[in-house]
Amino acid sequence: MVDRVAIIGGGPAGMIAASVLASHAEVDLYERQRTVGRKFLVAGDGGLNLTNATEGEAHLAHYSPQERLRPIITAFGPNELRAWFSSLGVETYVGSSGRVFPQRGLRPAEVLQRLRAHLNERGVRIHTDHAFVGFDPHARPLIEAASTRMVLDHPCCLFALGGASWPVTGSTGDWLDHFAAISVATVPFAASNCGVEVPLPEALRIHAGKPLKNIRASAGLHALRGELTITAQGVEGNAIYPLVPVLREALLNSGTAELIIDLKPDLSEEAITERLRSTRWNERPAALRLDRTAMAFFKAFTPKQRYLDGNCWAADLKAVRVPVNGLRPIPEAISTVGGIALSEVAPDLSLLRYPHLFVAGEMLDTDAPTGGFLLQGAFAMGYYAAMGIRARLQGEGTN
Repeated sequence: MVDRVAIIGGGPAGMIAASVLASHAEVDLYERQRTVGRKFLVAGDGGLNLTNATEGEAHLAHYSPQERLRPIITAFGPNELRAWFSSLGVETYVGSSGRVFPQRGLRPAEVLQRLRAHLNERGVRIHTDHAFVGFDPHARPLIEAASTRMVLDHPCCLFALGGASWPVTGSTGDWLDHFAAISVATVPFAASNCGVEVPLPEALRIHAGKPLKNIRASAGLHALRGELTITAQGVEGNAIYPLVPVLREALLNSGTAELIIDLKPDLSEEAITERLRSTRWNERPAALRLDRTAMAFFKAFTPKQRYLDGNCWAADLKAVRVPVNGLRPIPEAISTVGGIALSEVAPDLSLLRYPHLFVAGEMLDTDAPTGGFLLQGAFAMGYYAAMGIRARLQGEGTN
């Protein structure tokens, strides 16, 4: 008798799990939207970072909790993911900062099309417009389609429903209550990889949408270089997103948080002082190659007397102190933390209370920054859960 597996959720974790399991079982993949991979497409806006080419400890350092995710990322890391995409006819290349993209000229929609074709070729039955709506008294998943409910009685079921970010793609997080109803501990969702709210004077607000490039942002003991963009409510960007966990913790613990922005990370204070020596006031921005947006940002968060005192610029440009009022709402976040508590999950990503149910991806209370790490984590967890299901079906469960 052929084994049967149900996968609920057609995002990256669900799709790769279906691919892995298709040669070992009959796979039914259920997706609440009209098509699989909508969040995958949204992630591709502005460039589809499939993974990041950093390796070993440098790569693992971007995941939290690191030790829990270590075996998962180690089992299916960036090299394995790139090889898998290559087997689908999607070659990749390493861009700036180690980000890995599909071959030039291949759009995200075309990558998704090849993924869907691959699943079809492997015999995966894809059921769209099928929504998960809870569990029956025996903890079997309930699926609703066209106002009709059905019970899934597959021996194993993998949930890959995503978190609560980008709800327009189907990741509404409404499944949280369903798991709580069967006594699976959950953690409330919180925004991650999101913009932060800071007090913006009108003189800076008019620069909304404009970037500050090549800056260094820090919060607590964490610092990184990149770019930030001024928004109507504050700032966002690849230099900000990885700092959100630090800011979130500070806001939770004390109600206050602060970003420190180095507007000239390639220049020391001494070098800045030298460039400003004997420079007229109106020539200072040009001498330091600071555009109008950077100058408006500097002026907005620098005490007036220090700004007017030319002797303070060198130190202040290296440490613009930006108070943080809060994080942007979950629907605007690129990802969320929270979901299924890791204390509920066995090493093979099955639920301790219900060993026939597995979970993967953003459903789990884990975190990672953008830049390829988020997608890598989702694919790796989907692969790892699929391997756990394979072992379970073969009578080699690891619980």
